This record gives sequence, C-alpha cells and structure tokens, in this order.
Amino acid sequence: MRILLCNTSESIGGAAIAARRLMRALRLAGQDVSLFVRDRAPRSEESVHTPTLPHALLRFKFIAERVGIWRANNWHRHRLFEVDSATHGVDITCKPYFKNADVVHLHWINQGLFSLRDIERMLRSGKPIVWTLHDMWPLTGICHHSRECEGWLSSCGRCPILYRGTPHDLSWRCYRRKKTVYGTRPMHFVACSNWLADIARRAPLLNGHVVHSIPNAIDTTFYRPSDSFEARKHLGLPQDAILVLFVAYKATDPNKGIFYLRGAVRRLISKHPALRNRLRLIIVGREATVLRDTFAVPAHTYEYVNNEETMRDFYRAATLLAMPTLQDNLPNTIVEAMSTGTPTVGFRVGGLPQLIAHKENGYLSAYKDETDFAEGLAYCIDQDTLPHLRETCRKHAEAVFSQKAVAEAYMNVYQEAIEH
Repeated sequence: MRILLCNTSESIGGAAIAARRLMRALRLAGQDVSLFVRDRAPRSEESVHTPTLPHALLRFKFIAERVGIWRANNWHRHRLFEVDSATHGVDITCKPYFKNADVVHLHWINQGLFSLRDIERMLRSGKPIVWTLHDMWPLTGICHHSRECEGWLSSCGRCPILYRGTPHDLSWRCYRRKKTVYGTRPMHFVACSNWLADIARRAPLLNGHVVHSIPNAIDTTFYRPSDSFEARKHLGLPQDAILVLFVAYKATDPNKGIFYLRGAVRRLISKHPALRNRLRLIIVGREATVLRDTFAVPAHTYEYVNNEETMRDFYRAATLLAMPTLQDNLPNTIVEAMSTGTPTVGFRVGGLPQLIAHKENGYLSAYKDETDFAEGLAYCIDQDTLPHLRETCRKHAEAVFSQKAVAEAYMNVYQEAIEH
C-alpha cells in the first residue's frame, strides 16, 4: 500500500513527531510511505516532499492568512495564533506523489500547508482521505481547543477567542466553508484519544464521516527504562535530588498549566518542608528561562529540545512528569515518559484519563486543583509507591502504544477507506 502522510512540519510539534513515528511504524509493517511537509528538517530523506513554490511565496501565503485573521479580529493581536482560517495553502493534487498514493493521510495542516480549497480538491480527486485529529480544529470554525465554548455544536459565531465576536464572524464563515468542503466526499477521521473521538462523533461538521480512535505510536525499544544516574550525569543534573519534569512546546503557554504547577509545588513544600532542599524542577520548552526564578524550589530550564536522545535522557533522569495541561488530546510527552518507566501527575481532563490509571501508573488530580495536584506529586515521589508505578508504566506502554499495534490499526482504517 502506498501512503502519503501530510503535516505542516517534519520535526517541530507533537503532530510532527506523531506523523514521523507513524511513518516508521508503517514501514516496519512493510508499507510504502512518503511524507509531504511545508517545513523540512535539516537532515531529511528523499521520501519527504516539500512545495516547489519559492520560500518567499510560501512566507507570503502564511503572512496573508495571518493578516486576514488580524483584520477579522478588528486589527487586534489578541490571541492571534490560537486560531486558523485555512485560506491559503498549496495544491498538490497534480504531483506524482499524490497521484500515486493509495491513501492520503492528513495530520496537522494549518498555517499555510493546505487551504480548505486544497482539501476540497483532494476530495474531488477521488483519493481516500484519512485525517488524524491532533486537536479540535477540523471540527470547529477556527479554534484548536474550544475550552468551555460549545459553538462547534451548532454553527460557531460569537467566537470568544476573537476580540469582538459577532454572529457572522470569522468562526461562523469558516464553519460554513468547512461544511461545504466536507460534504464533497466521506472521510475517515482518527482521534488519538477516546475523549476526542467522543467529541468528534458529536460534531455536526463530521456527520456522515467515520470516526476511529487510535493512539500515537512510540518506539518502545528506544524509549525504554534505564538507570537515571547516567542520564543525570549527561544533563548535569543533581544525582540526589527529586526531579519533577515539565515539558511543553512553549513553557509559558497558559493552557499547559505551568502556573498551576507553581502553586502545587508551593503547597507541597508548605506541607512537607523537608522536601525544600531535595526537590528540583526541570522545565523544558520555549521561554522556559523566564520561569527559572518563579518557583519555591530551584529550577533547571532548557529551551525547546528537538533531539529525541536528549528528551529520552530527561525522562530517564526525572522522578516524575508533571502534566498540568488544561486541555489536551493524548500528549506524546506522557507516552514517552511512560515508556521509560516515569509516572505522570496530571489533571483529569481531555485524553489524560485514557493514559493515566490513578495510583497505578500515575496520579489523576481534580481539574485545576493545586492542592490535589500537590497530593499527586507527594504520592508519586514516595519511595514505597514509586517502584510499582514505574513497572506499571512500562507494561502499559508496551501493550498499547507499540509500533506494531498502532500500524495494524491504521492499516485497517486505510483498507476501509479504500473500500468505501
């Protein structure tokens, strides 16, 4: 089977990582897989295709789309990058790698990769289209995470993300456009978590389309447990400390909950003063350095890490992973940590309950509850419970997220899409 995967970036972001790992898993299963991206990695392979347009034109398309959103937002930059309109992109339907594909598999396609018109062209070509939902954008008007808003259950409009949402604002217009495009031909949508799959099945935009739930694949032979001594030595981290790891693409993103972690650490230290001299934070992500001196305990900060070996060392070095995200699908970070035997403390939200079995391989805290999150930190660093948590993490990762299991599930979806 010839499969074309499509994602905006080859290497940056959770969707890029997931798409690249799926490519490896499918190849191990004997499939012919290529990848189309807007942003290619420095050391890329021949099977990774990019637009033939000049870089300046691609940049223009990206800026033109942002200006359109800016204009629709009454010329305010307020939360400008939290939405996408898919007005500009690249048409690949005439390219050999598209024509030769048996299945075209979309991942995260925003910020100038594909416009809604481009997706309509793909559907009209007759190619079977599979689309992995890495967030809610395909089923909303313009947002990637709806939070408390339920406009996507009707027709959007009055968007709370826009500076001054109106009944017929940008979200309403994009929603109507998606409805027209999606009506061209049935697609198969794949959610990375049961939580998002349930949302997708409720979404009016996806009526008439098939929704599946398949987790992201991970190489459990690469992400495997190891003695933390060497990892800490390599990273220059203290050997005798309790290390709490926080990872996000942008560490200061409010949706990733770093400020709830700050409060939880403060409460933990207040209740267990003896931990003050032992507890340390590791913060990995863009703008991490601005957070260095804002916690009740010392923090080691690192800007965005794009090297898998280094990230594996962080998981192996950490005592636990703190994931206070306020809305998320099935985060790669939790799966990676779990595969190395590192437990996670996270809020009971989104797809996290599918990953974290409470007090079995981690701790599920009440939503936005700093006190309960602090209890979770205390539970997972307890030396009586930690060995069991580590063992259970590894077993769960091997059983659910292995490359073989995920590749087989996707090949079933591809076959079903071809038959339809």
